[in-house]
Amino acid sequence: MRQILKSVFVISNLSFALFSAPSFADDAADVGKLLRAGQISEALQKVDGALAVRPKDAQMRFLKGLILTEQNKSAEAINIFTKLTDDYPELPEPYNNLAVLYAASGQYDKARASLEMAIRTNPTYGTAHENLGDVYAKLASQAYDKALQLDSGNATAKLKLTLVRNLVGNTTGGTNPKTSPSPAIQIAQTASAKAPVAPTPTKQATAPVKAEPEPVKAETTSKSKASQIQDKDEDDVMKAIENWAKAWSNKDTNAYLAHYAKDFQTPKGESRKVWAEERRERIEGKGRISVKIESAKVNIDGNNATVKFRQIYTSDRLTANSRKTINMTKQDGKWQIKQERAGS
Repeated sequence: MRQILKSVFVISNLSFALFSAPSFADDAADVGKLLRAGQISEALQKVDGALAVRPKDAQMRFLKGLILTEQNKSAEAINIFTKLTDDYPELPEPYNNLAVLYAASGQYDKARASLEMAIRTNPTYGTAHENLGDVYAKLASQAYDKALQLDSGNATAKLKLTLVRNLVGNTTGGTNPKTSPSPAIQIAQTASAKAPVAPTPTKQATAPVKAEPEPVKAETTSKSKASQIQDKDEDDVMKAIENWAKAWSNKDTNAYLAHYAKDFQTPKGESRKVWAEERRERIEGKGRISVKIESAKVNIDGNNATVKFRQIYTSDRLTANSRKTINMTKQDGKWQIKQERAGS
């Protein structure tokens, strides 16, 4: 289940299978549906009812922590996640969510310690590694800012602070990474432009030598054309993804559904018609919707493409920051969605 936390840091899925009996899966599924529908109070009632019967149920305790976070009851959420780390020290997810709460209140040292514990319990936990990078970047920003307070003329600290702030604050959404250089590249280009290198004077002028052009090999030309085609396909894929997110944000359901291929694999195996009707109700029944795409990576293989990105979904009742993978296929000259799933 996608966790629901209002934070700039990524939230991951808890490994419920480690401690949750199959007979309790329906309760978690019901809570998940309520959360996705924005019915926070109803979800909390469902969780409290389950905990009244099974007070040690780690899955329900974890879900309650998420709900309390959504309700801005950070202290209570921190208490629940802290007790979960005591009872289940082998699970990285409670540590990760503690870090998110600490970071949201500016307690970056505590956030760092929690994330290091998450990584210690599971060294392959990618979300914790990424979150730890964000925390380190924030700590670095504070350190450079302090250095500038002590010495306002420190040009090196200014440059580093700009780099870190651009890195942490890169939330433009809907940006094509192929046409927008990273903040670090932009600054490097600016710095180079300010210091042009003067040509070295020669002692004696010499007559220019006319060089014979080398013949262009057919293989090189072929590779160049192939590269251009690859770049165009990647641009077209990103434009399709951005238009899909834009249609979703505008609640233009017809345009949104038009981005899905004829052979789209529905998430639950239901018919395309049933799925489309459910999506129409979900989208048109909302108030404000904003869908942003960040950190997109495109991989092209012939007429198939895979796009991995961070999706920032915001509505009147819900904010969700999650990873997403979309498989696309080129049909009738257009890139359309064949399958989509949460996670990378």
